[in-house]
Amino acid sequence: MNDDPRAPGADLPAWVDRVTTEMGVDRSLVDIDRLLDLASDVAHQVARPAVPVTMFVAGLAAAGTTPDEMERLLRIVEQHAAQWADGV
Repeated sequence: MNDDPRAPGADLPAWVDRVTTEMGVDRSLVDIDRLLDLASDVAHQVARPAVPVTMFVAGLAAAGTTPDEMERLLRIVEQHAAQWADGV
């Protein structure tokens, strides 16, 4: 039995708190549920290996933008993932 509190999924908010602090990112800009939903869309509509690459590209695009602009970028990813699944 693995009692390690750092096991996968054990405390995602604590992990995000740590990496945002270390990287100088405003923690309030990281909506964990929103990002997990988007990652699921990409995984199921495009391909699982597309998730980390897509999220990295979205992160690069979002760097230095406003929360509204970040939301627009995430909607673009959602839209394109749905179109990809439809063969568009």
